[in-house]
Amino acid sequence: MSIFVQIASYRDPQLLPTVEDCLAKARYPENLHFGIAWQHGPEETLPEEWFSNKKHFSIVDIPYQESEGACWARHKLQQKYNGEEYTLQLDSHHRFVEDWDVLLIGWLTKLQKKGVAKPLITSYLPSYDPDNDPESRVDFPYELRFLEFSEKGVLLLKPHKVRKWEDRKYPVPARFYSAHFCFTLGLFCKEVQHDPFLYFHGEEISIAVRAYTHGYDLFHPHRVVAWHEYTRKNRIKHWEENPAWQARDFESKNRYQTLLGVDGIPRVDLGKYGLGKARTLWDYEAYAGVSFAHREVDEKWRPWVH
Repeated sequence: MSIFVQIASYRDPQLLPTVEDCLAKARYPENLHFGIAWQHGPEETLPEEWFSNKKHFSIVDIPYQESEGACWARHKLQQKYNGEEYTLQLDSHHRFVEDWDVLLIGWLTKLQKKGVAKPLITSYLPSYDPDNDPESRVDFPYELRFLEFSEKGVLLLKPHKVRKWEDRKYPVPARFYSAHFCFTLGLFCKEVQHDPFLYFHGEEISIAVRAYTHGYDLFHPHRVVAWHEYTRKNRIKHWEENPAWQARDFESKNRYQTLLGVDGIPRVDLGKYGLGKARTLWDYEAYAGVSFAHREVDEKWRPWVH
């Protein structure tokens, strides 16, 4: 039951403790293969074992000046996929519950036995603060809800406590996707590759639609399986150091608009970075209660009725 763990890290001091905790809390750490996009400065180091242990680590060594953003880095990681049965996409600042690997595989298997051919478990994870850990950990799971449309029509999200999560036996049907936590079949790395021409905003909603149109059904965890740091303190951001980020971001948002037909803009086929053939954009909009052309979202949509 191998898992390809994808972590795109940009100058993050939490990368090492994240990987160490991921290994320590897994029941079967020997089944993990880490793909790490290590975007770093000259003063930063990683354990030598991560470079020599090719079975369990694939390090993409990227001087930070050469980085082109989060989606670009995630795309590079997907090229390191080596046929693992499952994949887990994370950021580089997480902590984990005991036996997280067994929990996630068990939930995915339950969904498949219920007839869901390609389940995808995703959400914004509950928070933790590394400066006050474990006391700061939130003890309930989140679902994703609509926040607003940005000026360029990017659908933005917010976390919310899963309703009656204590009573649930299965992951909760979802309509949105989180880039910092996604667990699904390993084949996802080939079928729904991150678009390296997107920069940052637009990544999550575009992947949600692309995954759904490739036949994946989205779910939120019904239990806490890991925690995510939201503070961003002590971490440099890519846009703080890259003078070209604004131009790249502008082009990226235009690309996002043509993918989903935002504001009625004519859609463009983006090839391997476009929509799938299993379902249509309209199918996603009908399921999720979303209209990209009109910037409308059904805010009364609730996962327990789907």
